[in-house]
Amino acid sequence: MSLAEAVILGIIQGITEFLPISSSGHLILVESILKLEVSSLKSFDVTVHVGTLLAILIYFRKDLLDARRFPWLILGSIPAVLVGFFLEDFIDSIFRSAFAVSIMMLITGFLFFISESLSFKAKDSKLNIKNVLLIGLAQAFAIIPGVSRSGSTIFAGTLLGMKREEAARFSFLLGSIAIAGAGLLTALDIESAPINLEILFTGFLSSFLAGFFAVKWLMTYLKQHSLRIFGMYLMFIALLTLLVLK
Repeated sequence: MSLAEAVILGIIQGITEFLPISSSGHLILVESILKLEVSSLKSFDVTVHVGTLLAILIYFRKDLLDARRFPWLILGSIPAVLVGFFLEDFIDSIFRSAFAVSIMMLITGFLFFISESLSFKAKDSKLNIKNVLLIGLAQAFAIIPGVSRSGSTIFAGTLLGMKREEAARFSFLLGSIAIAGAGLLTALDIESAPINLEILFTGFLSSFLAGFFAVKWLMTYLKQHSLRIFGMYLMFIALLTLLVLK
């Protein structure tokens, strides 16, 4: 992997981790374009995840210091932990292809596009056990490449009556646990191999900077706009990829 490729992959990870357009899906598509086996570069994968995790920790530092949120974040993380532990390898073996990613992006994009017509009228609803578990289930679905983690949880939150920006806030706080867990599991799976520190630092820095500005922009954007633009983007990318694969 070259420095330029590390920058590209770091930026893609940083942006797509937070924008509701699926980081895993985009990385798989880029793997196909650049002819890279990023899935085998475990240390790089961990590094860019640490970059995006740091972006969340810094941007939402005040929210993360609120101990009242901890029980909800732990509860909401349970579905993804269970699905990841028991089904991740099975799901990865089926959906880790450009074709499968495109289909899932197409479905996700369609749901985002019609999200406003499906959503309940936003209200100042407080988190409760049912809503948190449902949002957690939505996050668990994002283990499938092509399904956006942030998008699925924001979508679920708005369906349950949360304001978009509040759904996004809870989504990212919940995502901090998911990203940390995914990075830890990947780190534990790393076999001893030569590590290029320059490549790792480049990936880390680019993913952190891209991630920080992506989450900052999205939190402002969602105050006045829906997920429809992201739905249109996902459907466009999915259809374009399917045409190329044809």
